[in-house]
This record gives sequence, C-alpha cells and structure tokens, in this order.
Amino acid sequence: MRNIEVKKIIKALNASDGAGVKLKRSIGTPEADYIDPFLMLDEFGSENKDDYIAGFPPHPHRGIETVTYMLNGEFEHQDSTGAKGIMASGDVQWMKTGRGIIHSEMPAMKEGKLLGFQLWINMPAKHKKNKPEYLYIKGDELGTHKDKDKIVKVIAGKYENAEGPEKNHNVEPIYFHVILNEAKEFNCEAPEGHNSFIYLLKGELKIGEKDHEKTSNSNLILLKRGNKLIVKANKKSEFLFIAGKPIGEPIARGGPFVMNTKAEILEAIQDYNNGTFAKY
Repeated sequence: MRNIEVKKIIKALNASDGAGVKLKRSIGTPEADYIDPFLMLDEFGSENKDDYIAGFPPHPHRGIETVTYMLNGEFEHQDSTGAKGIMASGDVQWMKTGRGIIHSEMPAMKEGKLLGFQLWINMPAKHKKNKPEYLYIKGDELGTHKDKDKIVKVIAGKYENAEGPEKNHNVEPIYFHVILNEAKEFNCEAPEGHNSFIYLLKGELKIGEKDHEKTSNSNLILLKRGNKLIVKANKKSEFLFIAGKPIGEPIARGGPFVMNTKAEILEAIQDYNNGTFAKY
C-alpha cells in the first residue's frame, strides 16, 4: 500500500454564476484548471436569499456530466427533455448531458440556508454525443456508513458496506461526503491510477503521513497518487473525497460546452443558435 499524500492546498475563490448566484469555485480556476476527469467544482451556499434567489435560468450544456449535491435547501430543475423535479436537502442529481441539453435550476425557497456542491466531470469523446441521461438520487437512497467516529455518505464508489447508487461509470468515480469527529480517523482505499482531491467544507485535517500546511474551511486539497488515504481530524470536520480515472483526451472549452476540439465547440454554438442543439 502507498499512502496518498497532499500535493497542493488551494483556497476556493469567490465567484458568481447563473443570474448572480454567489459561490466558491475551486476547480476551474487558474490554480486548478482541470484535474482529469474533473472540470469544475463549486460550493454554493448562503443564508441570504439575495445571494441565490435569481438561480440559474435556462442554459445549455454539451459534453459533460454535472453532479449536484444539495446539503441544505431546495432547487427546482426543468429541462429540454421535459424532465422536472425538486431537489431537497440530501438529494443528488447526476446529469449526463451528452449531445446537448438546455436546463434551469431555480431555488424553490424564498428564505433559509442554501448549501450544496456542483461537480463537472468530463465525458470521453465516444460518449459526448450520447442522448442525455439522469440519475435522481433521494438522500435516503445514498449508501451510508455510520459509527461513533464518523458518518460517510456514499454517492459513488463503496465504503465498508455502504455503496453509492452510481455504478458502472467509465471513470470509476468515488464520491464520499464525510463528517469526522475531532481526533478521529477516516481511512479508505482508492485505485492508484485515479486522480483525487479532498474539498474541506469546514474543520481542519491532517492528511497522509507527511507534514503539510494547515487546512481551513473551503480548501481544495489536491492529492498525490497512491492507494491508501488516511485522514485525521484536528477538530470536527466535514469534507468531500472525490476520485476518478483520468480520460487522457484533449479538451476544448467554450463556456458550458466541453468537447475535444475547437471545431466541435463552434459546432455546439451553431447548433444552439439554429435550434437543433437539444433535438434527439
């Protein structure tokens, strides 16, 4: 076994998206542009409705997967396939956009605390033109491990006897939400070829066996490759552990479109403008 150690600790940047929703972006920034296969990670959260009430009006995507995990609050989703639903606290929406989808995510709340994450995962070229797919996961459908030291909610992958609902995925993802009590330890194994990171929502962690700089709230902790992760909580902490197999293909970005070439980005823009983008 080779311990997974810290490569770099990055403070999430304040940003906004949609119609001005305030968020903290940690992947998709100058310091962490693309952690193959992960394209973007946002933490969105506020107790001030003015920071989120305008939501994310209709917008297109092509060539990526978006994984939205709600910790607090409610959002209503609608899209060009006719799908519609409300995500509540604890729920997950795993959307594979494929050749194209136009969707909106609007708050179904006018006050209260909103907190959640959106992760963008790249799709290999052979899947980028597939028909869109969804996995809607209610909070009580997540795999959950609980003991006196910790709670581990499993969206993808397996921890002890808890298994996530997303299976047989091409990047073999691991997506854990961990609440770890002070002075306690979280251990897990991961494939050595995966790229991985921890996003520390709150608390302070010691990761691996080597010394590293202090961690704090809203830190992205990029990890070196290995196959055994050891995390100790200096104080009660809450974090995501996410890992995936690299795709290893060139990428071209154009806002909400991620393809392999610039020509494909121009094609996506043309399809969107001429009304053929979300035709299946």
